[in-house]
Amino acid sequence: MSQTILVTGASGNVGREVLRSLKDKPATIRIASRSPVPLGEQQNPNTVYLDFEDPTTYLNAIAGCQSVFLLRPPAISNMKATLNRFIDTVREVGVQQIVFLSVAGADRNPIIPHYTVEQHLQNHPGDWTILRPGFFAQNLGSAYRSDIRNEDRLYLPSGRGRVAFVDLRDVGQVAADALVSWKTHQGKAYTLTGPQAFSFEEVAECLTSSLGRKIRYDSASIWGYARHLQRQNLPGAQILVQTLLHLGLRFGQAETVDPTLERLLGRKPLDVRDYITDHAQLWRKGST
Repeated sequence: MSQTILVTGASGNVGREVLRSLKDKPATIRIASRSPVPLGEQQNPNTVYLDFEDPTTYLNAIAGCQSVFLLRPPAISNMKATLNRFIDTVREVGVQQIVFLSVAGADRNPIIPHYTVEQHLQNHPGDWTILRPGFFAQNLGSAYRSDIRNEDRLYLPSGRGRVAFVDLRDVGQVAADALVSWKTHQGKAYTLTGPQAFSFEEVAECLTSSLGRKIRYDSASIWGYARHLQRQNLPGAQILVQTLLHLGLRFGQAETVDPTLERLLGRKPLDVRDYITDHAQLWRKGST
């Protein structure tokens, strides 16, 4: 039976993979946009305006939906006034399933904004699924892309830490399944990792093999990495978060392999080598 699904964060790495996995599902997809788009200019006729900081946009966005894919915009930090308020409205109108993209470890760390959303969801039985992916393989094609393409190196303060990179193509498939076949997944929280942990030296070797030129891993100091990000004109808060995140990798915060993803997919998950092989064009010299 077809249903209508609202997808937030559709223009980001995760949202795009959710949309791709929903493409062949028996569902009508409604895309939430944070910017009002004149009707005649919409690329997708099912695009709808939704601003988490403006509760007057909530009802129109979710009207007639049975499921919602919920992703926190990075710029929003006050969860109670935004995402939690949105969740309350979603529940008031009778939406049956909320799939929330959290992060690994959010259930144990009140400092992470996702913790507040998880707690709010779990106060109501059974109408939610929480996804807690680990460290994204797609970081190689976004945050690290310029260093790899232009300088032939990975430059990170992660020491000899190992990472069980998860491919967002797999995360998107799990999200789509939870949105459509929601009775199977409701009331469950899934930690999602890749099938194997890799050091950044090994990642550099995979890049070298795929690209046909030497890519090295340079283990940065904390201050050296912060200065490296500063030269990229990143905001101070982002520099702090990104530095601390990668420092945590040095101490094994992303090395544990969780079997949940393989069980949900019914196959071995993709690993970082698959991502590199399938996206080698991202790091070719002169690519845009």
